[in-house]
Amino acid sequence: MKNLIVLTTLICALIFTKSQIVYAQDPLGPARTNWSSAKIQVAILLDASNSMDGLIDQAKSRLWNIVNTLTTLKYEGKTPEIEIALYMYGNDGLEVQNNYIRQITPFTSDLDLISEKLFAIRTNGGYEYCGAVIDHAVKNLKWGNEKSNMKLVYIAGNEPFTQGSISYKEAIADAVKKDIYINTIHCGDYLTGVNESWKDGADKGQGKYFCINSNEKVIYVVTPYDDQIYKCNERLNKTYIYYGSYGYSSYTNQSVQDQNAQSISGANYTERTVSKSKAIYNNEKWDLVDKVEADSTYYKNVDKKTLPKELQNLSTEQLKTEIDKKNNEREVIQKEIAELSKKRQAYIDNETKNSKTQDDFGNAVNSSILEVAKTKGYKLSEN
Repeated sequence: MKNLIVLTTLICALIFTKSQIVYAQDPLGPARTNWSSAKIQVAILLDASNSMDGLIDQAKSRLWNIVNTLTTLKYEGKTPEIEIALYMYGNDGLEVQNNYIRQITPFTSDLDLISEKLFAIRTNGGYEYCGAVIDHAVKNLKWGNEKSNMKLVYIAGNEPFTQGSISYKEAIADAVKKDIYINTIHCGDYLTGVNESWKDGADKGQGKYFCINSNEKVIYVVTPYDDQIYKCNERLNKTYIYYGSYGYSSYTNQSVQDQNAQSISGANYTERTVSKSKAIYNNEKWDLVDKVEADSTYYKNVDKKTLPKELQNLSTEQLKTEIDKKNNEREVIQKEIAELSKKRQAYIDNETKNSKTQDDFGNAVNSSILEVAKTKGYKLSEN
């Protein structure tokens, strides 16, 4: 058997015992609840051996592009809640009793957390059990129950889909009962993926089968609008007011994830900035501006000791004035980013209109999202 794929994280909120998995927890608490009843849930199950560092790089490169695709969807004219979960499988450092799998994050709307964990992934050797990781995701993630919910699993790897004691067929059958779409991404040629049951997994899971070159570098188009968007992001970051026990650490993590995105490419940094200008990028769990937008009187009871030093001695009314000021500034910047983003995308579309679409992780995910969205009654929107 070939050296198998693994993912490890430098910062992992999970602990394994010999008998059971202790799941990742979100220290900031539950996501906000003032969305429409529609929900899009995406579980990404990544396999990464030394031979597949390229897959992880593609996932890092495409995270914000995928997020921006999700934000184009509306259900009955309303913005759906969007949650992403992240799994790793195939790590020989994990307990064999747990089938070498790990839930890196449960479903969360905290996009900076997803980015942090994704960039912390490192490769190692192990055993890849596709059936086991699908089974765990289907049974242990908190999937929505509404008919309007769109529930998607993306599993990527390059070893036979049939490995392990848990049948992928049974795991996928359980997923279908819950109206979860299983999409498979084989990192290799089409025929090998067919012969090793990756296509069968997608066929049985009412999803799509893709084959990609995981070592292919994502092609970026530099546009005349990128520098302006960079500057908008710098201004946007200054509109956040951290609060609470995890406020400052979350605030600093925002900048770290900006740097992570920029380390991939300028285009990736731009995509992240565009995501930050949209409703999906909500930080009410640590940002007082977003929190007051959701709960208009919260500023009256906030623990001022957890605020930035320059705001700790303000009166309640002075604090409210500062929050309103930051909110107004943010709205102006977000609109500016939205306009620049439209121009940027038009430029990219024109530059690539005669180019072949890349077969990479991001395009595989994006194309299937849009296809499933149509069947679930979602509509495309520019905002």
